[in-house]
Amino acid sequence: MSMELKKAIDQISKDRGLDREMLVDTLEEAVRTSVVRKYGEDLDVEVSFNEESGEIEVFQFKIVTKDVENDLTQISLEEARQHDPSVQLDDEMGFRLKVEDLGRIAAQSAKQVIIQRMRDAEQEIIYEEFKDRMGDIISGIVQRRDKSGWIINLGRTEALLPKDEQIPREHYKRGDRVQAIIIEVRKEGRGPQVIVSRSHPDYMAVLFKREVPEVDDGTVVIMNVARDPGSRAKAAVMSRDRDVDPVGACVGIRGSRIQNIVQELRGERIDIVVWSPDVATYARNALSPALISRIIIDEDENMLEVVVPDDQLTNAIGRKGQNVKLASKLLGWKIDIFTESRYNEANAIGQGLEQIASVAEVPLEVFVGAGFQTIQSLRNASEEELLAVPGLTVSKIADLRTAINFLFSAVEEPGDDGKAAPQEAETSATTSGEEAE
Repeated sequence: MSMELKKAIDQISKDRGLDREMLVDTLEEAVRTSVVRKYGEDLDVEVSFNEESGEIEVFQFKIVTKDVENDLTQISLEEARQHDPSVQLDDEMGFRLKVEDLGRIAAQSAKQVIIQRMRDAEQEIIYEEFKDRMGDIISGIVQRRDKSGWIINLGRTEALLPKDEQIPREHYKRGDRVQAIIIEVRKEGRGPQVIVSRSHPDYMAVLFKREVPEVDDGTVVIMNVARDPGSRAKAAVMSRDRDVDPVGACVGIRGSRIQNIVQELRGERIDIVVWSPDVATYARNALSPALISRIIIDEDENMLEVVVPDDQLTNAIGRKGQNVKLASKLLGWKIDIFTESRYNEANAIGQGLEQIASVAEVPLEVFVGAGFQTIQSLRNASEEELLAVPGLTVSKIADLRTAINFLFSAVEEPGDDGKAAPQEAETSATTSGEEAE
């Protein structure tokens, strides 16, 4: 019976991948707990596992005293000398207890402690294993669906694929095999919770590493990824070797490499963009296939004003603003897009406002502070409203109106009160990673 216990420990250690010493320590602690529960906290016991005999040995220790007040912790000198004639007062003596004497309840308690300790140890091993695999792709079988998402069976544990980490319009059924990237490992009472994602940008980056040898060995670097999961994505790449084309490496011969990634992502269209340290060049690449006329950089506002030919606005913005939105995510900059005609017109009107302020000999800031931010608003203002502007007189107002009429003969304002006319409502677009307007 004793050797069976030793075999059981060895088998559990092998099957569960648990440390054998930890199992032995757990067994010893469980038996000690059961002994204390039966005899009380005062009992001084020592429990050890005998590797040779395969038995659990329990020793009770008592102090040799003249007068015994507690039979569990003390022994009389006379009785002690029956076991050891050389014993003296205040010596400590150990007596072996029979584990069988613990009783059925104590044995059951020991079994429960052992099972719980084994479960805790196994969960800790699983947590450490998957914590170190953050960012790795795992494969599992769809097991069931709950209110949080899909439960994926990974073998030793389960993973959760939350609803917001799934690719839209992607459907699963029980038994399907699915791949995803580990994005989080949580410690919870019922065991480690592995969170996986198929919509995370890093998932695409790891897929490139798996499919493209140049990415795997570091020759080609994935600098950033922006995704509209299941629809379209942009990946910025650079090469550390001037002889290696990063776009060609990622696409592969006849698109063989990128096609594998597209199939895994259920047809998600992928644009490969060449990364550049120059933000203007990077923006031109990111907004492809649109042609860019010029880019104005506002570093204080982290914003780019992008001017495109009139016939390129649709390409620049993309369907439902997708192209400019992904480019903005990729760069990490806000992007304003203007057509050339709209941009030139806006600049001409702005310059005209400065000219009018100069004619009236009133600072431009005064007009803006009074609520006049466009030439049209000045043109529509009454005499009383203009006289309320600090520094304006009747004669200056006459000069101002003459200048306004002259300007309007050359450039017509887009609409009343600075609002663009309806036919020009789609000649510019702004995005900061949100849905483009």
